[in-house]
Amino acid sequence: MIKQISVFLENKSGRLVRIAQVLGEAGINIRGLSIADTSDFGILRMIVDQPDQAIAELKEKGIMATVTEVIAIEVPDTPGGLAKVLAYMNDAGINIEYLYSFIEKPTTNAIIMMRVEKINEALEVLKKQNVPIVGDDRIYSF
Repeated sequence: MIKQISVFLENKSGRLVRIAQVLGEAGINIRGLSIADTSDFGILRMIVDQPDQAIAELKEKGIMATVTEVIAIEVPDTPGGLAKVLAYMNDAGINIEYLYSFIEKPTTNAIIMMRVEKINEALEVLKKQNVPIVGDDRIYSF
């Protein structure tokens, strides 16, 4: 499983740049990110190359951050590639809370980050269906 960092952000100028600066100054590379926002706040979700250090740096600077485990899977980068995997989860009764893609160096497949309700059950379904699960060693080292 992959450690994802989540940060609650006020929807105000300068909040995102501050986080990027803290991580950059600490030599931490952001590998992928997603922001969900409303008019007042947003949630920044990030995959970084050094998640434990990133949490420590953010907290040291007074930025509230949490770690969530997500699954990284590899799907064919073709029409219907993601739909097939989503159907496996649906058929197993596993709700996907959110997902986002992850950019890797050129390849024929796409990497998708998934947060699910039943993570261990989801891993079993994916393994049973031979969906490649991407390990943290690969994600953190791009």
